[in-house]
Amino acid sequence: MATSAGRRQGNSVLRSIDWWTILIYIALLSFGWISVCGASYDYGDTDIFSLSTRSGMQIIWIGTSITLGFVILMSDDRFYDTFAYVIYALLLLLLFATIFNPHQIKGSRSWLVLGPLRLQPAEFAKFATALALSKFMSTYGYNIHQWKHFAATLAIILLPMMFIVLQRETGSALVYLAFFLMFYREGMPGSILFTGVAAVIYFVVGIRYADVYLAGSPTSVGKFVVLLLIQLFTAGLVWVYGNNRRLAWRIGWISLGITLCSLMLLRLPFDIVYIQLIMTFILVGYLVWEALGTRLRNYYFIALFTLGSVFFFYGASFILNNVMEPHQRTRINVLLGLEEDLKGAGYNVHQSEIAIGSGGLEGKGFLNGTQTKLKFVPEQDTDFIFCTVGEEEGFLGSAGVLLLFLALVLRLIKLAERQPFRFGRIYGYCVLSIFLFHVFINVGMVLGLTPVIGIPLPFFSYGGSSLWGFTILLFIFLRLDAGRNLIRS
Repeated sequence: MATSAGRRQGNSVLRSIDWWTILIYIALLSFGWISVCGASYDYGDTDIFSLSTRSGMQIIWIGTSITLGFVILMSDDRFYDTFAYVIYALLLLLLFATIFNPHQIKGSRSWLVLGPLRLQPAEFAKFATALALSKFMSTYGYNIHQWKHFAATLAIILLPMMFIVLQRETGSALVYLAFFLMFYREGMPGSILFTGVAAVIYFVVGIRYADVYLAGSPTSVGKFVVLLLIQLFTAGLVWVYGNNRRLAWRIGWISLGITLCSLMLLRLPFDIVYIQLIMTFILVGYLVWEALGTRLRNYYFIALFTLGSVFFFYGASFILNNVMEPHQRTRINVLLGLEEDLKGAGYNVHQSEIAIGSGGLEGKGFLNGTQTKLKFVPEQDTDFIFCTVGEEEGFLGSAGVLLLFLALVLRLIKLAERQPFRFGRIYGYCVLSIFLFHVFINVGMVLGLTPVIGIPLPFFSYGGSSLWGFTILLFIFLRLDAGRNLIRS
């Protein structure tokens, strides 16, 4: 009887599985293997299926990943809700133990070496953290607007991030910032996301134009523009969150008016930034005054945003120039176009851009890429594998791969929105956020649009840890989705 019941449940699960997502997954694995072949192939190789080659080993990783996905689909979906915290705790212990790992690979202690097998626990910690977040945020009474609850949620993310940073794997740690997209879907105020975007704008504009001066004066264009943006962003926040359009217009026009008037001092040896700083601090004081008069707490938060923006900008500049290691500073300067360093920090990106550009519209064909065959691009079968797609498959092939990822993202949104319980929906958006972050950053760094932080392209980059990690992450969600309408005994 038990066997019969289990068989019926298995049949029900197979009927409820979203096969469109499975097809996209298989397509990505197939194109990924072709790309690994192209990236790792050497002229004269006679057998791309040999286990002595990376393309041959990738078949093993793909086969084990599909088997792992099948096992997850045949498991009980309630297992992941029940043991979410246990799985999270076990992965945290593994991450902590990896910090003291005696094996260093390219300066990182993030790999566990077990004979011929190398595993990276950080790849598996993503699905464990997603499960813990889903469990915690779906508990009765949870409210993301309460600071106590939100702080506990942040702690769930920060713990694995801290352990991964201690393993000297900063790129993998930054992936956990993707969970903020899920927070936004679950009700996190948009002001927090806006603050993050504003911080990026301050950093890029301020650092990029820090040494450019207005009309030969001592006024830095970077500082001048950032401080003006802070004032204008403050006016926008007053409009949206203070619900006071008149005050917002007043702040905006006064800021622009004083800034324009101060430009008349450009002929004098005077730094206009000092006037802008005084204006900004007066603005903070005025917002606090408004908060006391109207008893609206939002003005306090807007004042905190304005003051924090100033301290962030000057603090980031100080850290960049006085705290960061020279090679880290060089990477940022290369990204911002302040340095070229084609033989050093900018070498990978430069060679990758050459490879992609040489592919043209239709590409050079399978195993015919010259940049990749001659090994001009470092890490071309792992972090920079997308350049192989661009060189061998051209613009059309690259666009096709990106469309496949877009199809996966859209499918995940559809599946997440149809979940009957918060646990499934939150986990679905965690999966979506991680995939989005990986694809956006990886493709962006290959094209020279985002920093080189060394994270894999899902289902494409060579290696078992990333492939298993992404497979587990995705198939747990597919199992949760397949069980949404099952009748429980």
